[in-house]
Amino acid sequence: MGTTTPEANVRTGPWPDAPEDRVLVTRVGRQDRQAFRILVDRHLTSIVTLARRMLKDEAEADDIAQEALLRLWRAGETLELGPHGLRPWLRRVTSNLCLDRIRSTRRTVVTDEVPEMAEEPTQEAGLEQQDLARRVGEAMNALPERQRRALTLFHHEGLSQAEVAEVLGVSDEAVESLLARARRALRASLEKDWKSLLEKDS
Repeated sequence: MGTTTPEANVRTGPWPDAPEDRVLVTRVGRQDRQAFRILVDRHLTSIVTLARRMLKDEAEADDIAQEALLRLWRAGETLELGPHGLRPWLRRVTSNLCLDRIRSTRRTVVTDEVPEMAEEPTQEAGLEQQDLARRVGEAMNALPERQRRALTLFHHEGLSQAEVAEVLGVSDEAVESLLARARRALRASLEKDWKSLLEKDS
């Protein structure tokens, strides 16, 4: 038997609604619309709030929340809930949908506008920034999945440490450990880049 790492720890003490959530989810698996409405009333505000914080767009957040709830309806009896009930599962699904939407938006942003004024040539600086962004992206992708998600949710999407813990289904202490390890790994991977930037600023 291996030792339990901080990342495997979950919060102590179940959510008050967890037992009832499990009963309702089972009923949803039997296409019980009343049970589904109860779960929607109970959890909709929480996941809409999370989506709005991540996307900074109310309409997009509403769409994401609806998609998360639709996945709940489809999951039915196959959904296995932990001691905290449905809340962590819904927030995890919502955060993943938001991250997918953010990545998709960044890939497809285009413009048809042509600048009217001539601009100073900045190709070299632009290429350097692109190269640095590429290396940072590669360093992020090299992180273990849970470290990468914790870092993204906390630093890039603005969630609190407690919210990250809830989304990932781990303790606050585990999130602190994940963030610390991710930062150390990034510093080691990007050490030369940071030194180069500091030399340019000096």
